[in-house]
Amino acid sequence: MIWTIIGAMAATLTMFSFVPQIFRSLRTKSVKDVSPVTLFQLSAGVCLWMVYGVARKDPIIIIANVITFLTLAVLIFLYFKYGRVK
Repeated sequence: MIWTIIGAMAATLTMFSFVPQIFRSLRTKSVKDVSPVTLFQLSAGVCLWMVYGVARKDPIIIIANVITFLTLAVLIFLYFKYGRVK
């Protein structure tokens, strides 16, 4: 039981870790401090975690990484939207 709680807490922190960056990018309309390499590398890692979660049939891993990937997708969209603005 304690490991499920710890896993859920870790998942929650991870899922929403990019939300502050998303809000900052929306507010400033700038992504100058965002590394595209980091975004794509982390997206690939999150996709692999999703596959791992499916293989293990672990809903915490699956849900956490789906939500994390969605927040990363939003940030990648903002990167392309605001990255071209000079």
